[in-house]
Amino acid sequence: MIDEGYTKYECNWREAPPLPAEAVAELNAWRNRLHDQGLIGYYPEHGVGFGNVSIRESDSDTFIISGTQTGHIERTDERHYARVTRCDIGANRVHCEGPVQASSEALTHAAIYALDPAIRAVVHVHDAAMWNELIDSVPTTSRDVSYGTPEMAHEFRRIYEETDFELQGVAVMGGHEEGIVSFGSDIAQAARRILHHRY
Repeated sequence: MIDEGYTKYECNWREAPPLPAEAVAELNAWRNRLHDQGLIGYYPEHGVGFGNVSIRESDSDTFIISGTQTGHIERTDERHYARVTRCDIGANRVHCEGPVQASSEALTHAAIYALDPAIRAVVHVHDAAMWNELIDSVPTTSRDVSYGTPEMAHEFRRIYEETDFELQGVAVMGGHEEGIVSFGSDIAQAARRILHHRY
């Protein structure tokens, strides 16, 4: 079974009104484009969604991320995003606020943001053909490490230091079937890095 959609960290969620529409407009536009490509979506056989996007806020460690289990929604809006206010990777804990809880991949996004302040956006998609084509030909995390765990955070640090992940901005999650991650200086670059490998 696809290892997806289940929040493995402790989530401290404070329900709050949606973020301003303009705060998520570009992020949401790219999310919907990736959804149209089937890179964000829903596994009906497993009853779980997949794929998520985020952007860092200003010069802080907070970021805006798509909500958990929103992959089935064809057109999302500001009601489907959360702000992650704090992460404790070692304790496997995420603090977030908004109308929905943060994606089950929030800890992975936090780990990637922690690599470099210049990283302003993160994209996580699923695509079996791309995953099989890219695994071990681009930076790849260990097959023994699953998503949403402190170990995955350490894996991203390892491949950032030991491979050209910093330059490519794309990595395969070896222990997370179909999972591919990218980052960029903005959401457009992060998304285009994924789409570049699609065609």
